Amino acid sequence: MQRIKKGLIVFLSICSLMLCCILTVPSAGAAAAEVYVGGMPAGFTLGLGGAQVIGICEILTRDGTECPARDASLQSGDVIVEFGGMAIRSAEDIGTALTHYRGGSSSVTVKSGGTTQKKQIKPAKDAVTGKYKLGVLIRDSVAGIGTVTYIERGSRRFGALGHAVSGEEGEAMPITGEGNMYRCSIVNVVKGERGKAGELKGLFINDKSIATADKNCSAGIFGNYSEEYDLSELQSMPVGKDAQPGKATIFTTTDGTEPREYAVSIVKVDEQNGQNKNFVLKITDGDLLAQTGGIVQGMSGSPIIQNGKLVGAVTHVFLNDPTRGYGIAIGNMLGN
Repeated sequence: MQRIKKGLIVFLSICSLMLCCILTVPSAGAAAAEVYVGGMPAGFTLGLGGAQVIGICEILTRDGTECPARDASLQSGDVIVEFGGMAIRSAEDIGTALTHYRGGSSSVTVKSGGTTQKKQIKPAKDAVTGKYKLGVLIRDSVAGIGTVTYIERGSRRFGALGHAVSGEEGEAMPITGEGNMYRCSIVNVVKGERGKAGELKGLFINDKSIATADKNCSAGIFGNYSEEYDLSELQSMPVGKDAQPGKATIFTTTDGTEPREYAVSIVKVDEQNGQNKNFVLKITDGDLLAQTGGIVQGMSGSPIIQNGKLVGAVTHVFLNDPTRGYGIAIGNMLGN
């Protein structure tokens, strides 16, 4: 394993993530494809398309405390996309725009819950720093870990997670060309228990991305692997279109960077469910149960294999029974 150059323990919650779109299950006559099977962990950083408000705070001025954001009715979850006539794509852009502020009220455009609103805000001057501020705590990206499901042969297009990365109100976060994927190493496992989801904790191995992400929807995160990333050692496998209740396996990683194959059972198949809950799975592998207690946060995207074919990916865990969870049919992921 490479020496860790830069690490940050992050995790991606499976249970709290919401859906953002409904996809149609392909017809039974869809031609089978052959893909590289994943199972390896990956770290993601996704741009939010602006500066997202994650908190409101007071500013100490010479005349007392003020909160411009509250006065302008900004709320946590709002994404600031314009301020003072300047497009905002990052937290740094807010600071740059404020250096051009010359007094009075300025326009601020925010996106929230699928709507866009323009409001007026009057920045306040910090008595300590002498800088103008809006009274907001902001972020311009989110980070987490998940599992790569597949990489298409030839195009190098990947699919991962099997569900959306969602915002404060459950909507899929927009990706604005700033989505990146990094190699990741799993360093710890918090076992799942009845009523409490477990989690994988991982380290970003370095700061050089191995892929870019350009789509985030209810079927997962999608993008393209770098031409520099070597795919030759990955296992190639045909895509299956007709999963059946019965024995299957999943590829997932609970330690380090290399995936292992574990036994599961497909308990129920509902391919007409247009979302990402086409299968009910039960973990039957004793080794995996001993390590994780079942399905845990960070395992979403783990490929499901049946009869030598890739048929889907793990998506969610049952809180009342961590040995069980949902999976998405591979036909809902391919083509994104």
